[in-house]
Amino acid sequence: MNLNQVTVPSLDLTLSVPFYQKLGLQLIVEALPHYARFVCPDGNTSFSIHQVDELPKGNGIYVYFECENLDQDVEKLKSQGMHFDQEPTDQRWLWREARLKDPDGNLIILYYAGVNRLNPPWKINHESG
Repeated sequence: MNLNQVTVPSLDLTLSVPFYQKLGLQLIVEALPHYARFVCPDGNTSFSIHQVDELPKGNGIYVYFECENLDQDVEKLKSQGMHFDQEPTDQRWLWREARLKDPDGNLIILYYAGVNRLNPPWKINHESG
């Protein structure tokens, strides 16, 4: 099994599509006003947004995009007018993260984890015997 797509809700794709394009995602399906799909610049993962009448309640959705050059990418996005709620910060789980919200309030986390993404020091050992 391989996770290859995540879809998030949006009230207005005409605001959301440019936001995700500015992040660096490439638009590959544009079925406005109801749906848009992007491909990530690295790998084969796709990401989409779909129109909803009402956003989910509570904390909402967190979407993580890994950036090899996190600090430089954040500075570039800031120079293009993107507002970050959290500057790149080293986290106790050994990831470096910057946080911002998309036009619908979904939390977007740009991060760099390196080997710690899949192999943190506290990883569960699945070897038997």
